[in-house]
Amino acid sequence: MIAVGGVKGAGPASALTLTEKLLARSSGRTSVKPGDIVIVEPDIVLSHDNTAAIWEVFQQLPHGNVKHPDRLAITLDHAVPPPTAKHAQNHARIRQFAQGQGIRNFYEIGRGICHQVLCEEGVVGPGLTLLGADSHSPHCGWLGAFGAGIGRSEVAALWATGELWLRVPETMRITLTGKLAGGVTTKDLTIYLIGKLSSDGATYMAVEFAGDGISGLSPDARAVLTNMMAEMGAKNACMAPDSVTWDWLKASLERARPQEAGERLDYFRESALYPDVEANYALEHQIALGGIEPMVSCPHTVDNAQPLSAVEKTRVDLGFIGTCTNGRLEDIASAAEILRGKRLRRRLLVIPASSMILRDATAAGYITDLLDAGATIGTPGCGPCMGNHMGVLAPGEVCISSANRNFRGRMGQREAEIYLANPAVVAASCVAGYLVHPAEVTDGESA
Repeated sequence: MIAVGGVKGAGPASALTLTEKLLARSSGRTSVKPGDIVIVEPDIVLSHDNTAAIWEVFQQLPHGNVKHPDRLAITLDHAVPPPTAKHAQNHARIRQFAQGQGIRNFYEIGRGICHQVLCEEGVVGPGLTLLGADSHSPHCGWLGAFGAGIGRSEVAALWATGELWLRVPETMRITLTGKLAGGVTTKDLTIYLIGKLSSDGATYMAVEFAGDGISGLSPDARAVLTNMMAEMGAKNACMAPDSVTWDWLKASLERARPQEAGERLDYFRESALYPDVEANYALEHQIALGGIEPMVSCPHTVDNAQPLSAVEKTRVDLGFIGTCTNGRLEDIASAAEILRGKRLRRRLLVIPASSMILRDATAAGYITDLLDAGATIGTPGCGPCMGNHMGVLAPGEVCISSANRNFRGRMGQREAEIYLANPAVVAASCVAGYLVHPAEVTDGESA
């Protein structure tokens, strides 16, 4: 299903990939090439609940104040509401830091997950560069931005100086053709891809998505692609903006920034970059979307990928729908469609990725459908994804999750098993009591 094109090196040296153009702009250059060391000045520096720990590092530096407070974005999302007094104290310190440094882009508990919120709020957009103290910072690449995760000490250095050196990565281009079959999502595509190329198949590479297959993908579906490339070792992942991107940005900005929506949209249009046709790619792969089937990542690695059909009937104790990967409206809608008029046999926790998504899901009646089926709804945020609270597992339990990672102990218990799948599979499995294709539940065979 993956056609490998190999190395492409015939293009002129002046032709650049999207990532190369983004890093050239951010470093004040006209051109860069893979392997170059560049000093970038990111447009956005992201941190979340780990901001307090970064502040401790920053205080050891002689600078005193953050150089560009307008470029910082802080979201409380990983342990919200705070599960312990220690977490609450951590949040209090972050609020004090944000107020003291004059940080405008500060988002309180309940607003949602940093990656989702910064896209919704128009903080990040086409042509911009984001460096964040979170491994899933490639998420924003679906908008045509550069997003990469960095360490806490690097973030502290960015606070102090406003710049950081990066090595320009080689680019892997993944060309998507055709359309996904019914019941198949980009979550299945990414699990399939990571299973084939391995969890280190794109280590310190840029992954650029291209092809006519992208045009048929919704904004919610596109974000899964760039987000999950962190699980393949990518430095960043991106795709060029198109009409779908611009329509989503216009609607989001009019909602989040009604007074400045037009001006911000114009800024993004002027900032947008596109790869050169003759750009050089280190690796190329082509995927026919119509050949992808529902997939599952089995314990305890994301690249332990199997077709759902190969692991059906595996017992599950609970399901989790949420995270920055699959906590969007489209995901909640697919679960609600499965559960409407049914009762769960297993526990199901649903946590929207943002307050906007929760509001929209409530207005559409999806939350009522989920509650009527017996699901639990959580505060917008990361929830149990990193094992803090709001759904941690007990020894021996089996979870089917729409999250991005299933490492041993990821949801707070090493003696538990986590399977990853798309949200419809999660919902259907919680109706059946075991891993099952959603069609079996909706057809009444397992209900």
